[in-house]
Amino acid sequence: MTGHADDPYARVRLLGETGIADLLATARRIAVVGASSNPARPSHGVLVTLIEAGYECIPVNPNETSVAGIPAVATLADAALGGPIDIVDVFRRPDQTEEVARDAVAVGARALWLQLGVINWEAARIAAEGGLAVVMDRCTAIDLRRMRGR
Repeated sequence: MTGHADDPYARVRLLGETGIADLLATARRIAVVGASSNPARPSHGVLVTLIEAGYECIPVNPNETSVAGIPAVATLADAALGGPIDIVDVFRRPDQTEEVARDAVAVGARALWLQLGVINWEAARIAAEGGLAVVMDRCTAIDLRRMRGR
C-alpha cells in the first residue's frame, strides 16, 4: 500500500504473508500469463514448479501451442472455459498488466499475482476494485517454497 491519503492507489491493499499462504493453500487452478515453452525463461520454471506442487496450470500465451506439455490458450477467457481460475500469475511487462487485470476481473479470478519485478499500481487498483486479492512483485514459486518450508 502506498502512503499518501490523496494517492489514488492508497486504498490498494496487497496480500501479506498470511494472505499469500492462505491463497496458495486454497488455490487449485492457476493461469500463467506469459508462460513460455523456453526452459530458460522464469515463467517456464515457475509453471513447472507449480505443476509439481499439485496445481492445475493453464499457460496463457497466444504465441505458444504448449508449455511443459500442457496446451496453451490465447486468452484468460479461454483459460476460464475449463473452470474457475484461482490465481492469474502474470509474467508480462508492467505496462501490459492493466489489460490482464481487467481480463482477470472479467473472468472472476480470485487473485491477480504480478510476478517478481512486475510492479503496476494501476493494474493492482483495477484488480482490487474488481474484488480480487492482489500480490505484486513476488514470485509464486518462491512463496510456495517458503510456505512449505515452514
